[in-house]
Amino acid sequence: MSDRPHAFEIPIAVQPSDIDDMDHVNNVVYLRWVQDVAVAHWRASATAEMQATLGWVATRHELDYLRAAVLGDALVARTWIGTVDSRRFERLTEIVRTTDGVVLLRARTLWLLLNRATGRVTRISPELLACFPPARSTDDADTPGEPGARRPAAT
Repeated sequence: MSDRPHAFEIPIAVQPSDIDDMDHVNNVVYLRWVQDVAVAHWRASATAEMQATLGWVATRHELDYLRAAVLGDALVARTWIGTVDSRRFERLTEIVRTTDGVVLLRARTLWLLLNRATGRVTRISPELLACFPPARSTDDADTPGEPGARRPAAT
Protein backbone atom coordinates (compact mmCIF):
# COMPACT_ATOMS: atom_id res chain seq x y z
CA MET A 1 0.00 0.00 0.00
CA SER A 2 1.11 3.57 -0.62
CA ASP A 3 2.77 5.76 1.97
CA ARG A 4 1.01 8.75 0.38
CA PRO A 5 -1.92 10.08 2.40
CA HIS A 6 -5.30 9.51 0.77
CA ALA A 7 -3.79 7.57 -2.16
CA PHE A 8 -6.04 5.24 -4.13
CA GLU A 9 -4.60 2.24 -5.99
CA ILE A 10 -5.55 -0.28 -8.65
CA PRO A 11 -3.49 -3.26 -9.86
CA ILE A 12 -2.36 -3.45 -13.48
CA ALA A 13 -1.09 -6.48 -15.38
CA VAL A 14 0.76 -5.62 -18.58
CA GLN A 15 -0.99 -7.29 -21.53
CA PRO A 16 0.36 -8.17 -24.99
CA SER A 17 -1.83 -5.43 -26.52
CA ASP A 18 -0.03 -2.84 -24.32
CA ILE A 19 3.35 -3.52 -25.96
CA ASP A 20 4.68 -1.45 -28.86
CA ASP A 21 7.32 -2.20 -31.48
CA MET A 22 10.07 -1.33 -28.97
CA ASP A 23 8.93 -4.28 -26.79
CA HIS A 24 7.75 -2.10 -23.92
CA VAL A 25 4.47 -0.49 -22.86
CA ASN A 26 3.38 2.21 -25.30
CA ASN A 27 3.13 5.77 -23.98
CA VAL A 28 -0.59 5.97 -24.86
CA VAL A 29 -1.24 2.96 -22.62
CA TYR A 30 0.27 4.81 -19.65
CA LEU A 31 -2.16 7.66 -20.29
CA ARG A 32 -5.04 5.15 -20.37
CA TRP A 33 -3.90 3.79 -17.00
CA VAL A 34 -3.79 7.35 -15.58
CA GLN A 35 -7.39 7.77 -16.75
CA ASP A 36 -8.41 4.31 -15.47
CA VAL A 37 -7.17 4.94 -11.92
CA ALA A 38 -8.81 8.41 -11.87
CA VAL A 39 -12.17 6.95 -12.93
CA ALA A 40 -11.85 4.07 -10.46
CA HIS A 41 -11.08 6.53 -7.66
CA TRP A 42 -14.14 8.63 -8.61
CA ARG A 43 -16.41 5.58 -8.68
CA ALA A 44 -15.08 4.22 -5.37
CA SER A 45 -15.21 7.51 -3.46
CA ALA A 46 -18.03 9.70 -4.81
CA THR A 47 -21.63 9.14 -3.80
CA ALA A 48 -24.09 7.72 -6.33
CA GLU A 49 -25.80 11.13 -6.47
CA MET A 50 -22.49 12.88 -7.22
CA GLN A 51 -21.71 10.38 -9.96
CA ALA A 52 -25.17 10.87 -11.50
CA THR A 53 -25.06 14.68 -11.50
CA LEU A 54 -21.37 15.55 -11.88
CA GLY A 55 -18.59 14.62 -14.26
CA TRP A 56 -14.97 15.50 -14.90
CA VAL A 57 -13.07 16.55 -18.01
CA ALA A 58 -9.30 16.57 -18.24
CA THR A 59 -7.86 19.92 -19.27
CA ARG A 60 -4.16 19.06 -19.05
CA HIS A 61 -1.94 15.98 -18.82
CA GLU A 62 1.75 15.96 -17.92
CA LEU A 63 3.46 12.56 -17.99
CA ASP A 64 7.05 11.85 -17.03
CA TYR A 65 8.18 8.45 -18.31
CA LEU A 66 10.93 7.26 -15.97
CA ARG A 67 11.37 3.54 -16.74
CA ALA A 68 9.86 1.07 -19.19
CA ALA A 69 7.30 -1.56 -18.30
CA VAL A 70 7.41 -4.84 -20.23
CA LEU A 71 5.14 -7.78 -20.86
CA GLY A 72 4.45 -9.70 -17.67
CA ASP A 73 5.18 -6.82 -15.29
CA ALA A 74 2.81 -6.48 -12.34
CA LEU A 75 2.14 -2.81 -11.67
CA VAL A 76 0.06 -0.60 -9.44
CA ALA A 77 -1.47 2.73 -10.46
CA ARG A 78 -1.60 5.05 -7.47
CA THR A 79 -3.42 8.40 -7.48
CA TRP A 80 -4.14 11.18 -5.02
CA ILE A 81 -5.46 14.73 -5.11
CA GLY A 82 -2.98 17.61 -5.16
CA THR A 83 -4.07 21.23 -5.30
CA VAL A 84 -7.81 21.97 -5.37
CA ASP A 85 -9.52 25.21 -6.25
CA SER A 86 -13.23 25.94 -6.46
CA ARG A 87 -13.76 24.09 -9.76
CA ARG A 88 -10.66 22.03 -10.45
CA PHE A 89 -8.65 19.12 -9.06
CA GLU A 90 -4.99 18.50 -9.65
CA ARG A 91 -4.66 14.71 -9.67
CA LEU A 92 -1.22 13.17 -9.20
CA THR A 93 -0.51 9.62 -10.30
CA GLU A 94 2.35 7.14 -10.17
CA ILE A 95 2.70 3.83 -11.97
CA VAL A 96 4.90 1.54 -9.86
CA ARG A 97 6.37 -1.91 -10.60
CA THR A 98 5.33 -4.07 -7.64
CA THR A 99 8.29 -6.47 -7.67
CA ASP A 100 10.84 -3.78 -6.77
CA GLY A 101 8.82 -0.62 -6.03
CA VAL A 102 10.39 1.31 -8.91
CA VAL A 103 8.29 4.27 -10.10
CA LEU A 104 7.91 3.95 -13.87
CA LEU A 105 5.77 7.02 -14.49
CA ARG A 106 4.68 10.18 -12.71
CA ALA A 107 1.71 12.13 -14.02
CA ARG A 108 -0.10 15.33 -13.22
CA THR A 109 -3.56 15.91 -14.64
CA LEU A 110 -5.93 18.84 -14.19
CA TRP A 111 -9.62 17.93 -14.02
CA LEU A 112 -12.50 20.40 -14.34
CA LEU A 113 -15.84 19.62 -12.67
CA LEU A 114 -18.98 19.78 -14.83
CA ASN A 115 -22.70 19.57 -14.18
CA ARG A 116 -23.89 16.63 -16.33
CA ALA A 117 -27.32 18.16 -17.03
CA THR A 118 -26.02 21.54 -18.25
CA GLY A 119 -22.50 20.68 -19.38
CA ARG A 120 -21.35 23.78 -17.53
CA VAL A 121 -18.47 24.15 -15.10
CA THR A 122 -19.63 23.87 -11.51
CA ARG A 123 -18.18 24.47 -8.05
CA ILE A 124 -16.65 21.72 -5.94
CA SER A 125 -18.89 21.37 -2.91
CA PRO A 126 -17.59 20.75 0.61
CA GLU A 127 -19.34 17.34 0.46
CA LEU A 128 -17.44 16.37 -2.70
CA LEU A 129 -14.18 17.67 -1.28
CA ALA A 130 -14.70 15.53 1.83
CA CYS A 131 -14.70 12.43 -0.43
CA PHE A 132 -11.34 13.41 -1.96
CA PRO A 133 -9.05 15.02 0.65
CA PRO A 134 -6.45 17.13 -1.18
CA ALA A 135 -2.81 17.75 -0.38
CA ARG A 136 -3.77 21.43 -0.26
CA SER A 137 -6.63 23.70 -1.27
CA THR A 138 -6.45 27.16 -2.79
CA ASP A 139 -8.65 29.76 -4.39
CA ASP A 140 -5.85 32.24 -4.92
CA ALA A 141 -4.65 33.61 -8.25
CA ASP A 142 -2.21 30.75 -8.91
CA THR A 143 -3.40 28.42 -11.62
CA PRO A 144 -2.12 24.83 -11.48
CA GLY A 145 0.87 24.63 -13.78
CA GLU A 146 1.82 28.27 -13.20
CA PRO A 147 4.57 29.52 -10.85
CA GLY A 148 3.76 28.67 -7.26
CA ALA A 149 1.66 25.61 -8.15
CA ARG A 150 2.45 22.27 -6.53
CA ARG A 151 4.33 19.73 -8.62
CA PRO A 152 4.62 15.99 -8.02
CA ALA A 153 7.29 15.41 -5.41
CA ALA A 154 10.30 13.27 -6.18
CA THR A 155 10.54 10.13 -4.09
